[in-house]
Amino acid sequence: MSLNKVMLIGNVGRDPEVRYLEQNSSQGNAKVASFTLATTERYRDRGGELRENTEWHNIVAWRNSADIAEKYIRKGSQIYVEGRLRTRSWTDQTGVKKYTTEVVVDSLQLLGRRPDAPVQQENTYAQPQPGWQQAPRPAPAPAPQPVQGQDIPDDDLPF
Repeated sequence: MSLNKVMLIGNVGRDPEVRYLEQNSSQGNAKVASFTLATTERYRDRGGELRENTEWHNIVAWRNSADIAEKYIRKGSQIYVEGRLRTRSWTDQTGVKKYTTEVVVDSLQLLGRRPDAPVQQENTYAQPQPGWQQAPRPAPAPAPQPVQGQDIPDDDLPF
């Protein structure tokens, strides 16, 4: 049994680079998006100083995840990524063998507020729009009346 699972929450380091790959016509063109994701660990060292350690991850998203990345993810976006590690190798132009490890996305979620969403201030009052009418408030319910003929002792109160 084996498990290859990665879960990351971090900030996108650069806008996604999207490429379209040719495939047979029945499946259409496959889309792949790649970008970097920074995760930062904050801790205090033995001397009490606050330290930060930032790790950079190469993220690769295919098909529907690439669509989401292309439309909504920008540099600085905070996202949650689930995926698996994949290591690739190639030989560069000078004949040197290179390696890279990347996270292949299985699912991703956008976190934080949308960048184009208006910022709402708290404790503000908006003026009613013309033609707006406040709904009438219902009358309060009458207080229950004690039933005549029953003796209710004073010491049966629940408090």
